Amino acid sequence: MFDRYEAGEQAVLVHVSFTDENNKEDIDELKLLVSSAGVTPVATVTGPRKSPHARFFVGTGKAQEIADTVHTMGADIVIFNHALSPAQLRNMEQKCECLVLDRTALILDIFAQRARTYEGKLQVELAQLHYMSSRLVRGWSHLDKQKGGVGMRGPGETQLETDRRLLSARITTIKSRLSKVSKQREQGRRARLRNEVPTVSLVGYTNAGKSTLFNQITEAKVYAADQLFATLDPTLRKISVDDVGTCILADTVGFIRHLPHDLVAAFKATLQETREATLLLHVVDCSDENYLANVEAVEEVLTEIDAGEVPHLMVMNKIDALEEAEPRIDYDDLGVPTRVWLSAQKNIGVDLLFDALSSLLSGKIRSLQLSIPPAQGKLRALFYQLECIENEVYAENGDCVIDIRLNNTDWQRLIKQEGDYIEQFVVDNNYQTVAELEKDDWT
Repeated sequence: MFDRYEAGEQAVLVHVSFTDENNKEDIDELKLLVSSAGVTPVATVTGPRKSPHARFFVGTGKAQEIADTVHTMGADIVIFNHALSPAQLRNMEQKCECLVLDRTALILDIFAQRARTYEGKLQVELAQLHYMSSRLVRGWSHLDKQKGGVGMRGPGETQLETDRRLLSARITTIKSRLSKVSKQREQGRRARLRNEVPTVSLVGYTNAGKSTLFNQITEAKVYAADQLFATLDPTLRKISVDDVGTCILADTVGFIRHLPHDLVAAFKATLQETREATLLLHVVDCSDENYLANVEAVEEVLTEIDAGEVPHLMVMNKIDALEEAEPRIDYDDLGVPTRVWLSAQKNIGVDLLFDALSSLLSGKIRSLQLSIPPAQGKLRALFYQLECIENEVYAENGDCVIDIRLNNTDWQRLIKQEGDYIEQFVVDNNYQTVAELEKDDWT
């Protein structure tokens, strides 16, 4: 991106505790981010402040303490657990005589390491370029800014103008390419809507176990590890749900507190899968002491990307790390599933998740009995393909009498494809919502 650190370099971490709730960050989360980036923390400098210092972000005394710690520990880099302005970064670099990164740059670098697909790499590069555009000055601070004479410019200003033009051209190119990718994704979404295929999107705080659950359900072998942002690129797979049929399951990037706005904007095409999903599976690491704060952070990001109103099901993952937790489904007063308790890694309670999906996605279930004449063998075969036949007997006149159970969407689609003549063979017709069926069994 610009001056970069190397894996294994030693870093001094800086964490400031503000009285303002909006500025609070988690020092443990910073350590996880640094570890995910491959950097070794050798010291942590902390301190309280009411508000950021205009020049150094921290006070002048604390800035000197950070610089002394860098020299004492022989550190190569300073990493702040906060977003700093370009001027604050430049001043701290001059003070510490080493590279200084803020929280935003650290997250962008981790994303750059994780991006594997063409789209993911473009999105990360776009976010990096936006971040760089306001920080070009420090890259050419060693060059003169002015020369003698009216209207004359020094090599510093000339180089800055050249860099800005190159950045602007590259940003335009990447946006154009991402626009094509977005159109391709939109075509896929329209096709799924035409076929009325539900889309279920996995969301949640980073390292909550989304990719592990995705692999357990789909056997997709998506990369999963105990680190932040282990999975960056979205992955879509088909799954089969009882009373629903084929669904699309999407594994998306994990969220984090104060996710950089440039990153949210760059990943607009990816996050579109979340915004337009039929159902969100909000995966929560229930073994984390701060899981309630993590849930809040995810909900804030969902609201920011206009996905706050999408129906969601809470998936309480990693119950194997709790002493008294058992796999179960929690219901509301109407018998609608609200939470599923499971362990994706140990494959405990995953079957309950499918039960909850069936309940939430099926809508109205039809239970029908049809009397199909021998000449309509093709129609009987269609019901076998849908795997909805529960019972089958033959009447004295040779008709095949079958009892079927399928959701109303599949029934209407079948009539649309094959014609209204199918309804003449129906001898018994009844339907109710899956929530009502689940509530009857539950109560």
